[in-house]
Amino acid sequence: MAAHFTDKLGTLHGVGPAKIAAYEKLGLRTLGDLLYHFPRAYENRGDVHLLADAPEDCRTAVVLTVGTEPRSARIRGRMSLLKFRAFDESGVCEITFFNQDYLKNRFVLGSTFRFWGKVQKKQKNYVMTSPESEPYSEDTPLPDLLPVYRLSQGLTPKLVAGNVATVLGAAALLEDPLPDEIRIGQKLSTLGFALRNIHNPTDYVSLAKAKRRLIFDEFFVFALGLSLTRKSTKKAGAPMCERGDLSGLLSALPYRLTNAQTRVIDEIRADMEKDIPMSRIVVGDVGCGKTICAAAAMLIAVQSGRQAALMAPTEILARQHYEDLSALFAAMGIKTALLIGATTAAEKKKIRAALATEDPAKRLDVVIGTQALLCDGVEFAAPGLIVTDEQHRFGVKQRAILSEKNEHAHMLVMSATPIPRSLALALWGDLDLSRIDEMPPGRQRVDTFVVDESYRERLMGFIRKTCGEGGQVYIVCPAVEERDAEIDEVMLSEIGEYAPLTDTRPPMKAAKQYAEELQQALPELSVGFVHGSMKSKDKERAMQEFAAGNVQVLVSTTVIEVGVNVPNASLMVVENAERFGLSQLHQLRGRVGRGMRKSYCILVSDAISDPTTTAASRLATMRTTYDGFAIAERDLALRGPGDFLSGAGNDTIRQSGGVKFRLAALCDDTGLMQAAFAEAKALAERDPDLVAHPALRATVDKMFTLDGDTIS
Repeated sequence: MAAHFTDKLGTLHGVGPAKIAAYEKLGLRTLGDLLYHFPRAYENRGDVHLLADAPEDCRTAVVLTVGTEPRSARIRGRMSLLKFRAFDESGVCEITFFNQDYLKNRFVLGSTFRFWGKVQKKQKNYVMTSPESEPYSEDTPLPDLLPVYRLSQGLTPKLVAGNVATVLGAAALLEDPLPDEIRIGQKLSTLGFALRNIHNPTDYVSLAKAKRRLIFDEFFVFALGLSLTRKSTKKAGAPMCERGDLSGLLSALPYRLTNAQTRVIDEIRADMEKDIPMSRIVVGDVGCGKTICAAAAMLIAVQSGRQAALMAPTEILARQHYEDLSALFAAMGIKTALLIGATTAAEKKKIRAALATEDPAKRLDVVIGTQALLCDGVEFAAPGLIVTDEQHRFGVKQRAILSEKNEHAHMLVMSATPIPRSLALALWGDLDLSRIDEMPPGRQRVDTFVVDESYRERLMGFIRKTCGEGGQVYIVCPAVEERDAEIDEVMLSEIGEYAPLTDTRPPMKAAKQYAEELQQALPELSVGFVHGSMKSKDKERAMQEFAAGNVQVLVSTTVIEVGVNVPNASLMVVENAERFGLSQLHQLRGRVGRGMRKSYCILVSDAISDPTTTAASRLATMRTTYDGFAIAERDLALRGPGDFLSGAGNDTIRQSGGVKFRLAALCDDTGLMQAAFAEAKALAERDPDLVAHPALRATVDKMFTLDGDTIS
């Protein structure tokens, strides 16, 4: 019966072609997809207020008794108005509905309802417009928490909730893939309980238990998938590359390698000498010199008669790598090409032919590009090495596709996210780890300050001064638009083990509106705007305009943490800094201080008004600590592993490309992650191919599905 959940959403009553298309915009195609379409938040309707105590400008719950007969009237042509009064012990509220005459018979005089909406003061009385309502009786308690789902155009909250309820009704038929001994040993709820209570929690405790079980599942299944991936890649057949002569590369550099870079290159060399494919990740701060380590690896591959490919997440970053490396390689007689979406059709054809030719004299040695490298027709005659930059922007799926094009090739991935060793081994368990924990000499320190809103006028003056002296400014906001910043629900991320956390943080700054306000306040400056949801070409254009100096101030979400090198940028301002993880703040800080200008990072947060809070303590760490790995350890201790899986606002940092964490990115419990990985490791040792656990193997394969194929 579990196959029932593979049925298409069109089998649900009332879900026709238009609704199917709307669900597909959310990535939902089957009943199982809908079952795992978890709420993003919950309306806290159990927190009932008296009219006199209801917070302003925020939806709330009030229990009122209907005090007058509803009356309807026609206004402005076809529009109708339905009005009545309702009361509690603290006051009287006028309730209005538009174009909902059918509700007239619902609100019977003397009946009591729980209303949900905004309560506004009007002289001595109160008003509510089009609130949601539920008949109220002390004998039949209403649920405190109602789910709030992500929607797309064409879907309504009522429709999605109804469809989810239908699928939940059959959830008892779903086989629980987690072995009973692990579930009981870790004191986890059943899968059925978790799914029911993540969608329709009976209380906060049940919701916390459900969240804990589902987060454990994601880490556990992910860890098993990494085990199977590692097992499948550790097969002989890779080209055994000679140590190579790096003297030409090193002599061309205007600096000497750090001890950390030399150590990492030696680790790469040792891997590439073997016939087992290298699977190594190089982790280190922005500017620590990872690219030169990758260049050394590519040179070793080419000197052994093989080809190398470097894949970057954006065209602008791919161009930057090409500009930096092609000149170095050309001096050593190595042929390099750039393959991106903007490459002309004729040039693409030429590059594909040069990659695939069997003639070594005509063969292209190195290709640098974006995901255009994954396209059909891109084949390598002598694959030797694959390098992927900014690891957190690529996932298992993209790495695997590129690997398939380069069977048995060595794999090197890079990440500018300093990450605690324990977490790195968990998240990148299919890769050997190299850490560059030393910055090149001469790299300037970016002075960091933490201020509150009282410094706003001085901050505006500093922005003017910086740009007036020829510098450029980044301003990072946690939200894209104001509607993203409005929160009047209990967010799923706020649910703790026994009770919800209270979000007392200041309202989020929205990048779009802030950019408009800044342009008006500083008309003499050119202000740009960029965020992760923009079309790739628009995002690239905005970044290129800033890099070229045509834009002086770039207002952005965290999308700029992976971006072009702009040595002229000397000021980073982060609004609502308390909303970001420390490692994320450290990466953002690394966007400046890359040139000769003295550079600064200013973290703006009203959360520092109380120095005893965790937020104030976290931001103080940024002011005094510049070691990315030390910051990461502090971040892990304070926020848990979820901070390394998701960013603030709309720009997500997670394992992508087929592996999607729905809830693990909300995890603040390092112990839960470690327990999941330990259980997965023990099970993989007992049953390496999960032969005795077919349901679990199917779940792992689904998480790691690669265009219909699995990791097996």
